[in-house]
Amino acid sequence: MQSLMNYYQFSRAEWSTFHAHNFASVSDEELESLRSLNDTISMDDVKAIYSPLRHLLHIRYRDYQRAEFNLSQFMAAPHHPHPFIIGICGSVAVGKSTTARLLQLLLARAYPEKRIQLITTDGFLYPNAELERRGILDRKGFPESYDMDLLIHFLNNVKNASGVVRAPKYSHQIYDIVPGEEEVIDHPDILIVEGINVLQLPSQAPIYVSDYFDFSLYVDADPALIEQWYLERFGMLLDTAFTDPTNYYYQYAIGDRQDAFAMARQVWKDVNLKNLNEYILPTKNRADVILHKTDNHVIDRVSLRKF
Repeated sequence: MQSLMNYYQFSRAEWSTFHAHNFASVSDEELESLRSLNDTISMDDVKAIYSPLRHLLHIRYRDYQRAEFNLSQFMAAPHHPHPFIIGICGSVAVGKSTTARLLQLLLARAYPEKRIQLITTDGFLYPNAELERRGILDRKGFPESYDMDLLIHFLNNVKNASGVVRAPKYSHQIYDIVPGEEEVIDHPDILIVEGINVLQLPSQAPIYVSDYFDFSLYVDADPALIEQWYLERFGMLLDTAFTDPTNYYYQYAIGDRQDAFAMARQVWKDVNLKNLNEYILPTKNRADVILHKTDNHVIDRVSLRKF
């Protein structure tokens, strides 16, 4: 287990006391619409965990804006704001997408005059054909399967407020980049970047993805629990894929279910768990905040970086 000596650690009950007095309400319908498949989130999670987190982000964002203004004053230059970028990291199936979407909603409520956008790094995976050409299709999700130069170029353009910025679009339904489709990031005030690789430090790189972040978050859980959630989600994907031949999971949905789950367990062991242990988990201590989950996706403790 990684040391958390440079973090303040709070129980769920302790963290819940750091709430904002101007809590923005969220409806049950909204929570359900942004919840990832097989993830669990409640109104109590919003109040106990995410409202204090949103309040902390308000403080960091305010300080960021002030620092930007002071720097322009120092240089006697016109003040041109740059977007505040939040990175969200964690394993496959840990629920980081739900966290990202909920934070986007809460920030949009807190700053109705601001543009709050969200993007995942899935779109920066090489297309399956390119992964196959390179002989690394079985290492999809590992650092070498991403076009990191393209991702860094994208973030550089966003951070420098270079106008409308476009990125490849990924579909989990076809398990590949969607030809001819793009994600459009249009002058965001706050951008949330979610992905398993956002805190990694690729070797021999002069600049890292995380260099563009002004705040970072890691969603953590015991690997055995994450495997359980991964397999439960796989079963739910099978249940929804058997009527759609274009769905990547269709081939497994119409076949023997035991064989399908045997394949999924092998993928977890050979790909996802290995990637977690070797490349994702070692980045945890680079995050500003760590949300630790236990059974049923309940966040039982929060760690806040001291320095």
